[in-house]
Amino acid sequence: MRTILVGLALCSAVANAAIAAEPSPELVAYGKALVEAGGCAGCHTADPAKPFAGGKRIDTPFGAIYAPNLTPDRTTGIGGWSDADFTRAVRTGVAPDGSNYYPAFPYPYFTRMTKDDTLAIRAYLGTLAPVVNRNKPPELRWPFGYRGLMRIWNSLFFKPGLFEPDQSQSAAWNRGGYLVTGLGHCGACHTPKNYFGADKQTQALAGGEVGGWFAPRLDGAARTGLKSWSAEDITEYLQSGRNAKSHAGGLMAEVVVNSTSKMSDADVRAIAVYLKSLPPARRETIVTPPDDAEMKAGQAVYAKLCIACHEADGSGAPRIYPPLPGNALLQSVNPSSTLRIILDGAHTVTTPRAPNAGEMPGYSKQLSDEQIAAVTNYIRNSWGNAAPLVTPAQVAKARTQEP
Repeated sequence: MRTILVGLALCSAVANAAIAAEPSPELVAYGKALVEAGGCAGCHTADPAKPFAGGKRIDTPFGAIYAPNLTPDRTTGIGGWSDADFTRAVRTGVAPDGSNYYPAFPYPYFTRMTKDDTLAIRAYLGTLAPVVNRNKPPELRWPFGYRGLMRIWNSLFFKPGLFEPDQSQSAAWNRGGYLVTGLGHCGACHTPKNYFGADKQTQALAGGEVGGWFAPRLDGAARTGLKSWSAEDITEYLQSGRNAKSHAGGLMAEVVVNSTSKMSDADVRAIAVYLKSLPPARRETIVTPPDDAEMKAGQAVYAKLCIACHEADGSGAPRIYPPLPGNALLQSVNPSSTLRIILDGAHTVTTPRAPNAGEMPGYSKQLSDEQIAAVTNYIRNSWGNAAPLVTPAQVAKARTQEP
């Protein structure tokens, strides 16, 4: 009888421990909010019917990698990981087997996250339906496929450590800094990279090329950054995908739909407060205006194809057709995003706060390289705008890149 009672007591203790180990609904909800703020689904979902099951191809300058399975499947996902395994992977880029992840997984940013936030994310992921989806090996050019090289990369470019609050700043500023430089990993796209794919730390958030698009400056540059944007402008853009100055397109449209439009008002506002505090990370480029012949050629194309929506003065219809004067992305040194839009067209992202859609057709088949270069130079250098000359060769190169 005593043996039976001891056995029952042990079973009860184990059951109680299991119940205690179950994350609370509040923790799971908080973890979900963090996952949305980090935009995790954007990279880790290839099939919308299998969220977070991985398999999405991510192209880098060094080749392609495939995002892994984050569902709690014990064989192909993270169901067999311990909390320590998960925390180490997220904050240091080291897998449970001791191998190193590539920095396309933004652990150089996630290292700034608190352990509690990391475990809240794990708690939410643990509630997902397990999906069997074996991780695909990377397709990187030699010698980048040797993971051992990541130890060298980390020693040179990875600085682990939590986000350090600035006590002289407000709580909103510090929350925004935590989101921008940590969980939100904004610099993964918006900071230029060196030859080895690491951030140029002295040019943080000064714009970067990614996936055939140019992620514009998020610092306080007057012409190509956010100096002319208010905190309210930034907040509206992140919540709805558009404002009176610009519309989200390309990869940023995905970020708005999957991440920032789902974040709390307080967190989005905190991001805006932080970004508005940033000084220019580098000087604006001195621009030589296009010659008269180039401007006249561009104006002719604009008058024929663009004026109906964007108006003669470029004012457009804010929040439907974005205005062109003073448009920071349009004036960026790198014209990749502008060329992508002209070649492929654009669809205004729709969100609960801005459900009405707008559309611009693509002109890749209708216009020659010379015509696209001319109209690009015209809109980038009219109405007070100023941006470097775009050549037909740049247009031809952009045609070869997938949208």
